[in-house]
Amino acid sequence: MDIEIKVPSLGESESEATLIAWHKHVGDTVNEDDVLAEIESDKITMEVTALSPGTLKKINKQDGDAVEPGEVIGLIEAAKAGDKPVAAKQIVKEKPAQEKQVEEKQVEEKQARKVEAPKAKAENIVPVVVPEQVAHKEPANKPAAKPAMQQASSGEARSEQRVPMTALRKTIARRLKQAQNTAAILTTFNEVNMQPVMDLRSRYRDDFKQRHGANLGFMSFFVKACAEGLRRYPAINACIEDEEIVYRNYQDIGIAVSTEKGLVVPVLRDAGSISMAEIEQGIVEFADKARTGALVPDDLKGGTFSITNGGVFGSLLSTPIINPPQSAILGMHSIQPRPVAESGQVVVRPMMYIALSYDHRIIDGREAVQFLTAIKETLEFPGRGMLEL
Repeated sequence: MDIEIKVPSLGESESEATLIAWHKHVGDTVNEDDVLAEIESDKITMEVTALSPGTLKKINKQDGDAVEPGEVIGLIEAAKAGDKPVAAKQIVKEKPAQEKQVEEKQVEEKQARKVEAPKAKAENIVPVVVPEQVAHKEPANKPAAKPAMQQASSGEARSEQRVPMTALRKTIARRLKQAQNTAAILTTFNEVNMQPVMDLRSRYRDDFKQRHGANLGFMSFFVKACAEGLRRYPAINACIEDEEIVYRNYQDIGIAVSTEKGLVVPVLRDAGSISMAEIEQGIVEFADKARTGALVPDDLKGGTFSITNGGVFGSLLSTPIINPPQSAILGMHSIQPRPVAESGQVVVRPMMYIALSYDHRIIDGREAVQFLTAIKETLEFPGRGMLEL
């Protein structure tokens, strides 16, 4: 009996992925749960595993091919009753003798070039780094390479490298362009005096860590402030589906996390009803999973609002772009000491610019400004939450 190898369910609103690589070849014996292939979907990489033991009989899709959820990409011939599982082993294919001789000759030629290269006067050469030199430390008395612009002007060869866009980068590009083409995006700004939050963190940081096992960061304050603002101004938390506006009575807040592959936005469920400690623990867990490629589609589904923090990279001010199908996103930025007026006096305070990009099709400017003001007031006067003001 043949067992179909199918593409797993992808992230929300995703209908296409890319098959990155097969880890098995036709004829290979596979055990249950063996990794057969890798698929790159919307911001995550997923493993396709064997549902039962057998032999890989057929491959329908090759590396680099586009695939869809539920699509059959191969077949496994099920193992017969009584067959014992075979331990997975690495298969090393022997190269033809002629190919091996060519490679050995190339290695010998490289070694000869290193030994026999004539010495040149230092003042007459422009150092060029070749692959063999990269792994070795340069001699202390070797003249420094000329700047790139000088090398280019001296007539030396210039090069370009073309690299195919990954499925993740294609998805990011498509979704961002979708947001620009579909939503009527505007951005409103404000600034927050972060001194009260910083004082609160300084006073309770150690106790918080001791009791909850998590660091007390700035993000949990912003998540709580946003959750309260979303309750007050439900249009910010809504979205458009066809010709209807969908309002939610819950706050699932996405936290943008930067990885080597690109930006991912895992979602904190019911952010308004969980504690600060649970928020901090959730953020740390998502960050670890994002950077190790362990996120699953469910981690990215269903966000109603997003927060992005460009301040960790030094951004002072930006206009964040909406994450469809959401209708708004909050941008955090760097904290900088700036002079501000308080009670008729000029004082220096740690200030942060905050930005709200929103879809003007369903969110009026008044609601956007009021929402951002609510964030500011909640952070500058943390006691307002306890008093339910």
